[in-house]
Amino acid sequence: MTLFISRDRFLEKIVWIYLTIFLLKLAFLEKTLNIVHRLPVRRIDNQKLFHLPNRKNNNNSSMKQLSLKISAIAFLALAASCGKSGSGGQLVGAPTVLPYKAPVPLGMVYVPSGVLKMGASDQDIRGKNDALIRTAQITGFYMDATEISNAEYRQFTNYVRDSIAHTLLGDFKDNADGTQRVDMSKRINWKDQDLQDQLSTLFIPADQSGWGRKEFDNSKLQYHYEVFNYEDAVRNPSQPRTNFIEKNTVGIYPDTAVWVKQFMYSYNEPIALQYNWFPAFNKYPVVGVNWKQANAFCAWRTQTWKSERDRTRQYFEGQFTLPNEMQWEWAARGSRNEAPYPWGGPYIVNKKGCYLANFKPQRGNYAADGGLYTVPVDKYYPNDYGLYNMAGNVAEWTSSSYFGNAYSTVADINPEIEYKMRENDPQWMKRKVVRGGSWRDVAFYLQVSTRDYEYADTSKAYIGFRCIYQEIAPALTNRRTLR
Repeated sequence: MTLFISRDRFLEKIVWIYLTIFLLKLAFLEKTLNIVHRLPVRRIDNQKLFHLPNRKNNNNSSMKQLSLKISAIAFLALAASCGKSGSGGQLVGAPTVLPYKAPVPLGMVYVPSGVLKMGASDQDIRGKNDALIRTAQITGFYMDATEISNAEYRQFTNYVRDSIAHTLLGDFKDNADGTQRVDMSKRINWKDQDLQDQLSTLFIPADQSGWGRKEFDNSKLQYHYEVFNYEDAVRNPSQPRTNFIEKNTVGIYPDTAVWVKQFMYSYNEPIALQYNWFPAFNKYPVVGVNWKQANAFCAWRTQTWKSERDRTRQYFEGQFTLPNEMQWEWAARGSRNEAPYPWGGPYIVNKKGCYLANFKPQRGNYAADGGLYTVPVDKYYPNDYGLYNMAGNVAEWTSSSYFGNAYSTVADINPEIEYKMRENDPQWMKRKVVRGGSWRDVAFYLQVSTRDYEYADTSKAYIGFRCIYQEIAPALTNRRTLR
């Protein structure tokens, strides 16, 4: 390979070398003069050699002048080396303004690019044949190491609660463009009686709450967000981009009554009353969240991180989303293609006889695996990618719509099936894929290839979710990126 260097660049390098040598010589000369100046005064023939009255000052003045000259030359050399060099008429590429290192989202692990052999890894006991074996290339992404916990989801609901309160109280800041934004820097003391009176529309009166005390009306927690429909914009380039902004308003508080509604002739009121808010359940997976609420959480998480990086003038790319069905399966397999479970298999116990996930291991015995209902999100061993509970604990929402023939239809690079729902669609068109099985499911639903679905507007006591975040540059190879 021949290396071409422009004449200007070559001369610049030569000048820099000579300047460096010259500066080294000057530095050596300065050091030598300093040594000579500090030599002790000697006597000759018992007579002291006296300095002239102004000799010391002259020497100091000379040394200062020499130092200033050296500093000036060094500054000129530095300026010459940092200045914009010409291209010499050659194609050298546009200059990069700032070096960029992609950020790593907190709590996420990297799932590298690779080839997924998706589809059934064991006998389809249901006879649906909805997971035909296919091979597809998957682009790498970051994924939450654990399911979203109650504490993490509560950060979302608290933000929405506080933003509504600040809006009602008139707490705003002016933007540079003349618009205003909600000032979230002020702390709200929700125990303050005067504040509660000012925000009375957000509370249920004591005589109507059923508990004899005033409490916050969680139905008021409505989150508004906007999404740009890039796919439709690409297909309709002649239309204004504002036509493709989708506005959404979602009630985001979890349905805490799912523990009671979904289990007939069963006493589950204690966990229903405490699961979402009690500190003992902070690290347990959030449940009672439907597909729309999970997407609203992803939008809020994206906006929160983007706002912070914009504030500190840092580049932001990508967004937090739900994984699609094939991304979820690729992550769950943990590089173990054709294995039935995230840990490999074919067994659901280790050599000590301990169960490897939280599910329903025996008839009428939910706690044989160590968990009666859900368990903390970081329990049991993770798979080879560092992902916890990809089988069991709670099933997980994906972004994909459920169609029985999806695996025979999708592309062989980043396959995906997503349908934009409308409010007047029939119920069967609102089916969304859930994967992984849960604490109430038998072992078949724990298999990484088992497909199941639930309706997008439905929440369950056994369905949660986790997010992904994609950066395309480090994912352009099948090699696992070292971060």
